[in-house]
Amino acid sequence: MSSLANHYVSLLKLCCSQSQSKKLHCLVIKTLIPPDTFLSNNFITVYSKFNNLRYARKVFDQIPHPNLFSWNTILSSYSKSGWLFEMQQVFDQMPNRDGVSWNTVISGYANYELGEDSVKVYKLMLKDCPVNLSRITFSTMLSLSSKQPSIALGMQIHGHIWKFGFVSYVFVGSPLMDFYSKARRIYDAKRVFDEMSERNLVMYNTMISGFFRCGMLEDSKRLFHEMPERDSISWTAMVTGLTENGLGREAVDLFRKMRLEGLPIDQFTFGSVLTACGGLLALEQGKQIHAYIIRTGYKDNIFVGSALVDMYSKSGSIKYAEKVFKRMAHRNIVSWTALIVGYGQNGLSEEAVRIFCEMQRNGVEPDDFTLGSVISSCANLATLEEGAQFHGQALVLGLISYITVSNALITLYGKCGSIEGSHQLFNEMRIKDGVSWTALVSGYAQFGKANEAIYLFEKMLRNGLKPDGVTFIGVLSACSRAGLVDKGYHYFDSMVKVHGIMPIPDHYTCMIDLLSRAGKLEEAKDFINKMPYNPDSFGWATLLSSCRFHNNLEIGKWAADSLHKLEPQNPASYVLLSIIYAANGKRDDVARLRRGMKDKGVKKEPGYSWIKYKNKVHVFSADDRSNPFLDQIYAELDKLYCRMIDIGYVPDMNCVHHDVEEAEKIKMLNHHSERLAIAFGLIFIPPGLPIRVNKNLRVCGDCHNATKFISKIVQREILVRDNVRFHLFKDGTCSCGDFW
Repeated sequence: MSSLANHYVSLLKLCCSQSQSKKLHCLVIKTLIPPDTFLSNNFITVYSKFNNLRYARKVFDQIPHPNLFSWNTILSSYSKSGWLFEMQQVFDQMPNRDGVSWNTVISGYANYELGEDSVKVYKLMLKDCPVNLSRITFSTMLSLSSKQPSIALGMQIHGHIWKFGFVSYVFVGSPLMDFYSKARRIYDAKRVFDEMSERNLVMYNTMISGFFRCGMLEDSKRLFHEMPERDSISWTAMVTGLTENGLGREAVDLFRKMRLEGLPIDQFTFGSVLTACGGLLALEQGKQIHAYIIRTGYKDNIFVGSALVDMYSKSGSIKYAEKVFKRMAHRNIVSWTALIVGYGQNGLSEEAVRIFCEMQRNGVEPDDFTLGSVISSCANLATLEEGAQFHGQALVLGLISYITVSNALITLYGKCGSIEGSHQLFNEMRIKDGVSWTALVSGYAQFGKANEAIYLFEKMLRNGLKPDGVTFIGVLSACSRAGLVDKGYHYFDSMVKVHGIMPIPDHYTCMIDLLSRAGKLEEAKDFINKMPYNPDSFGWATLLSSCRFHNNLEIGKWAADSLHKLEPQNPASYVLLSIIYAANGKRDDVARLRRGMKDKGVKKEPGYSWIKYKNKVHVFSADDRSNPFLDQIYAELDKLYCRMIDIGYVPDMNCVHHDVEEAEKIKMLNHHSERLAIAFGLIFIPPGLPIRVNKNLRVCGDCHNATKFISKIVQREILVRDNVRFHLFKDGTCSCGDFW
């Protein structure tokens, strides 16, 4: 190489932009004829670095006699940039190949998840040039086996490692151990580790992570303490492993020891310990780590920022999560998703939908987890229209095949009253997991279709899928809807005996509901007395509601007193018991309860119903006078009332707890919030479409009966979602079986 060419190479290394490189290239073309091969190779590398592969190829084509390095340089450029067709063409044209050439093509296909093509090239290499096999070749093929995953391929590669004498190479041993641990063959990984004559830190760290991955916590801890030396990666592997295995407290303690050791802490360590704090709801500890992050200069790290948002969200401090998010200099899909999920976890579903839309306006496309999260928020809001729009996005973006998105959509349609839509999505899924089945079982149970829910649950078991606690809540609820007491007991007992699931308060509440709904109130009382702990407020309210339905004053008073002790400000203990008193003609007791509510400042939550029309939500309260269409609404209700009376409707005066004239009671009943919303829907929602109404309280008995009559008169489906469940009114019947 001439001194001038050598000078140009030095100048090229100083170029920091593509334009500077091009200017120097022009000077080279003018002063060096023919171009120097070594210098041309450097220009190929520089243009590839700037992703200008057309210029890189032009430089290559102008080399009179390209050497092997020239071929490998352009080959590597195509491989790294994903120009795999051009990569293969260059590889086929090469007059000579070395190990770099083969490894470049193998890794090119592997990096772009074309494993079969990598395997084909590897097999060709074994056949034509086994002498070029290297530790890099085997490491790449083992990584490919871990990603696919392919146990058969990985074991074949292990055999080749033995055959060609690479078994003692540490660089090969670590990916081999990683492959076996990811394939859940941890004892094979341990055997590789034990047979290595020399072990470095990477091998120890890989083995520790493998033990954690397979749930062998004590082995991980023992190996960590046996290590002759440890680096920050070793400590981070321990913090991460403990966090992922639910040992958050130990992870936080180990993080403290790591700090005392004076070891450098990186974004991955911070991410893991913040996840541990979030799982523990350890807000104060999370704040302390946040302060340390600021001192160590990681506050602008996008990975750490996202972990902070997640930690604050899980710890119930969504305001802090918002502040961290807003102060982030850079945000990616993980950051946005952390905040969206955080809003959903903290009951702020509307904010979750808003921030998702803001994310898209900022040009960030959702992934499957983000889209699944915002769909779940729509399900919590029971907003079918917005949820259906996100369904459309899933189709357009090609995310509908992801199980997280499909499962969220099944839940959405179930919670919004379209169980047929849920089942159709379920049938279209190529791969289903336990969450898919649970979502559909729960949807049918909530919708009052008990037999279908139980059938699906049994089919789920026959297909070998393992139910979880949420699945059993669905199936026990289904049993209560159908009055299947014996079956409910069977499923409840099988939770521990067959599936190893310890019941939580929600499962006991389902059993209380099952027994009391079936009229077995004394049996429900005995069940409660034998429970390992007292029912929560929802359990007592469930029993009290059943006493209201079956008019059992004695057990009703017991349930009301218990609920009152647990939550003195909960109006349910007063309201439901006063209904039972009123049904038994005990007006003095009703008056006493009302005085008690007033003296203790207990207020009954006002009832609201709302209906969505043309992207606007119309909210109604009882005897509402604020809606601009009130004249039409009240006229519609008066017309419906006359037709209802003609076909047998009788107003239930017990649902009015005010001492007023009968005519006034009828008027008050006819102007309840859900009836106003239904009348609005009948006026404005086009015929043929169901009327969907949401309500913040339970539907009262008279409105429930009246809506059955209305559905029969107008011959339309009316969906009412109260704060407990869905009611589908159709042809004079309700899906709840008249008990809620």
